[in-house]
Amino acid sequence: MALLNFRKTGAARPAGASLEPFLEGYSIEVMPRTASKIEDFRALLPEGTRVYIAHIEGTPIEEMVDTAKRLADAGYPVMPHFPARIIKDKAVLADWISRYQGEAGIDQALLLAGGVARPHGDFHSSMQLLETGLFDKAGFKRLHVAGHPEGNRDIDPDGSHAQVNDALTWKQDFSTRTDAQMALVTQFAFDADPIIAWCDRLRDQGITLPVHIGIAGPAKLQTLIKFAIACGVGPSVKVLQKRAMDVSKLLMPYEPTEVLEKLAAHKATNPDFQIDQVHFFPLGGIKATAEWARDNGGASGLPAAARAVG
Repeated sequence: MALLNFRKTGAARPAGASLEPFLEGYSIEVMPRTASKIEDFRALLPEGTRVYIAHIEGTPIEEMVDTAKRLADAGYPVMPHFPARIIKDKAVLADWISRYQGEAGIDQALLLAGGVARPHGDFHSSMQLLETGLFDKAGFKRLHVAGHPEGNRDIDPDGSHAQVNDALTWKQDFSTRTDAQMALVTQFAFDADPIIAWCDRLRDQGITLPVHIGIAGPAKLQTLIKFAIACGVGPSVKVLQKRAMDVSKLLMPYEPTEVLEKLAAHKATNPDFQIDQVHFFPLGGIKATAEWARDNGGASGLPAAARAVG
């Protein structure tokens, strides 16, 4: 079975009935600049879709909060990123929390280290953000943290999973000390087998946090390779590069059908499988990902506006 599913645009395909329960409640990630290009999110996203807002270094907090407010006003639960390494100190963190809460009614957050090599201030990890107690004090109801099915060389330069595993144990322990709901949101990957093996290792390690698995939405292969290299998705880069050697496949769009169908089938036969939801990285565009979910997810992908009309 091929690791990636490439097919010609418009090729006939049966409705993805097996994907419907697996895609139910999927989430999606946007940035202020990509969100600004969407005229009406309710024409694309199902009711209740959690929308993460990625905070890229250099993005003013005002743009982040404005995007959060727009999405919240449209009826979507919003989860902004809090990248530790670009937050100068506790005062800045408290200001961000206050702005999101006061101006957009936000009560959930994704806490992560962030992609910058050198911290801008006092924080370098999501654990330090959690330890401030500011999210609990503000009454945040949901706190998500990062997961890495293929490891993370920023944390474990030797290629092992030692420090990542230690951090997961800490986060699992923290989840028992807070009333907030917690989950692991992963980096995107393209092969189901390593994801399944990683979830098995989590269980063996005593990590019971639900997993929201990161999946790249439809995109050109060249686009995926660029993002995979930038995000340090090592094994997946090799898969993509191998595919890129075939010119016929290089010209075809990638769609996440196969990897999701394999994960959905595993979930169907293993109900205790830790993947709880799918989280889309719309690397080929928000509209393309939302339309793929609509076409393949049955009722799970039906946009809010379509439900309202129905």
